[in-house]
Amino acid sequence: MAAVQSTPTATKTLLPSAGDAIDAPAATAPVEFDKAQDLSAYQTMLTIRRFEEKAGQMYGMGLIGGFCHLYIGQEAVVVGMQMALKDGDQVITGYRDHGHMIACGMEAKGVMAELTGRAHGYSKGKGGSMHMFSKEKGFFGGHGIVGAQVSLGTGLAFANRYRGDDHVAVAYFGDGAANQGQVYESFNMAELWKLPVIYVIENNRYAMGTSSTRSSAETNLSRRG
Repeated sequence: MAAVQSTPTATKTLLPSAGDAIDAPAATAPVEFDKAQDLSAYQTMLTIRRFEEKAGQMYGMGLIGGFCHLYIGQEAVVVGMQMALKDGDQVITGYRDHGHMIACGMEAKGVMAELTGRAHGYSKGKGGSMHMFSKEKGFFGGHGIVGAQVSLGTGLAFANRYRGDDHVAVAYFGDGAANQGQVYESFNMAELWKLPVIYVIENNRYAMGTSSTRSSAETNLSRRG
């Protein structure tokens, strides 16, 4: 089990018990990519950004029903993670999921078709923004229930271990979901059974309108794992 946290800027944190400021763990040396990998990553990030800008525009025009949570500003997180995965690994995330789908290789046209309720969308127009799925691409959903994807991602990892393969499950969630009880339970089970799972905390410091400093005693959320 591994827990990693992405934050806009975070170099210090406070220990809740002592109140002493300490340095965050030193980052590992950056991975070197060749020019083709750099261009591919940039292209995917730009595709996600342009897709989300258009989705936001269409939502404002009433062309997308239900909810529409955008991934603008977080594109590098999922693109970087996908570059570290291999075919057969699984990805699962919450309701802010359009970027994850595109990074997993799902076609932007199919994702947009789903957002607009068309039959040739990835869930035949019935899933909408939060409930798309593609087993072929290793994408096991957006999920509308906050934190639900973490326990399901842990289950995917358990299946990998049960089958005895070398695949890894990646479960994305935000700082708001980090306070859900099932997230703690998933951490415990993953460590107890030594499951091949990576928990990625996409910490933008706000759960809807609530700052993480008002909802979490420990704001360096990766420490919880």
